[in-house]
Amino acid sequence: MDEYTAATYGDRLAGVYDSFYGSVDVELRMDVLEELAAGGRALELGIGTGSFALPLAARGVEVHGIDVSEAMVEQLRAKEGGESVPVTVGDFAGVEVEGTFSLVYVINNTLFMLTEQEAQVRCFENVAAHLDESGVFLVDAFVPDVTRFDRGQEVRARLPDLETVRLDVSTHDPMKQLVDFRHVLLSEAGVRVYPARLRYAWPSELDLMARLAGLRLRERWGDWDRSAFTAKSEGHVSVYERA
Repeated sequence: MDEYTAATYGDRLAGVYDSFYGSVDVELRMDVLEELAAGGRALELGIGTGSFALPLAARGVEVHGIDVSEAMVEQLRAKEGGESVPVTVGDFAGVEVEGTFSLVYVINNTLFMLTEQEAQVRCFENVAAHLDESGVFLVDAFVPDVTRFDRGQEVRARLPDLETVRLDVSTHDPMKQLVDFRHVLLSEAGVRVYPARLRYAWPSELDLMARLAGLRLRERWGDWDRSAFTAKSEGHVSVYERA
């Protein structure tokens, strides 16, 4: 993807993002986020279409957001309550917002959309600079599983309905921990391709990034239900606080 930029994913996927990723337990996540915000301000990195920021704001939490894709922000603005959420358009690795927050959060693997380790480290450092004294940083991400790739590639098929086929096609560079992937949607309307790239990081690597930023791991769960994180966990919800 020679022309791939930080905004490509959001710009291309904005119109279908909610239909692709909308099947999650939003209320369970809101319970956790509202508790961690503890009556203070919250900042979502990669706020996207507002799928999580808007229901959190509806609970009375003052939510701010940052996103590099103007197309994603337009989708947020079109929703009820979307105009009232302050959003900064820019690269969330820089966290260029004013003030401090009781909660900064990045979910749905969005941290991995920063495709260089340096950018991920810088994100942790800037988050630390924007946390209240008792503030926390929540990261929701998958646990890497390199065994899913056969000779550096993977194809998965989904059948959303009788008229549609969705293919998820990926290539893997283990040296750079990079995954290039395409969502390919086949339907009577034609073929649509949605490109993306991510750089995954292991939980232990994220913990080290936190330490470099002056943070430490407070707790880690295997899911939003606060179940135990184990060697079999496919994802993790990690909460960092000031060291």
